[in-house]
Amino acid sequence: MKKHIPNALTLLNLFCGSIAVIYAVNDNFSAAALFVFLGIFFDFFDGFAARKLGVSSELGLQLDSLADMVTSGVVPGIVMYKMLELTQEKSVVMKVIQEWNSDIELSGFKLSALPLIGLCITLASAYRLAKFNLDDEQKNYFKGLPTPANTLLIVSLPLILEFQNSDAINKIIINKWFLIALTAVSCYLLNSNIKLFALKFKDFSFKANALRYTFIILCVVLLIVLQYAAIPLIILTYILLSLWDNITSK
Repeated sequence: MKKHIPNALTLLNLFCGSIAVIYAVNDNFSAAALFVFLGIFFDFFDGFAARKLGVSSELGLQLDSLADMVTSGVVPGIVMYKMLELTQEKSVVMKVIQEWNSDIELSGFKLSALPLIGLCITLASAYRLAKFNLDDEQKNYFKGLPTPANTLLIVSLPLILEFQNSDAINKIIINKWFLIALTAVSCYLLNSNIKLFALKFKDFSFKANALRYTFIILCVVLLIVLQYAAIPLIILTYILLSLWDNITSK
């Protein structure tokens, strides 16, 4: 029975991701984020369970990527689509953009073109997951930003809007150019060749895992002080610490 435990956890990730899609489509970003967090939790522990139980398999690898495609691919794409859709309601769009962004009407349903840029995150996530499955080098580190980390970055945006109550931050987030730029950066980071450390512990000694423990401590402090606004800073810290580790380890 133990060989089915990791796959069961992976399916729980997919289940949570599917629920998150439903909530995101219906503009309930808090509930969507909750199920994304649960999905990522199960995603972390399915691999951990497979390693500890010694039941890693090719089926588990493929199933894991399929589940991640929903939780960490489709959901952030929908959230970014919704965020870009929100900016159109808040700002005046230039004439050129208006002409390009004319609504597409299909059987009475209008689909705005500009927010579709957000779905590039879904495409980039799919490409990254496919590359990951074919890359044997990414055992102890990641090449490019992992899809769960990127998803946390994207889903944090509506949470910051809803709970942080900062006019200055809200003004930045509700800006279509900021969101378009973030989408481009997100797609690049997902498929870049930047080496990022993985939160995989072979043992729990501080000497062997100093970088990981430092990152975890910083995450806790930032979350306590800044709450949801800490998430983008945590992702930035993760990238900067990885770059520093790459430089010092040479």
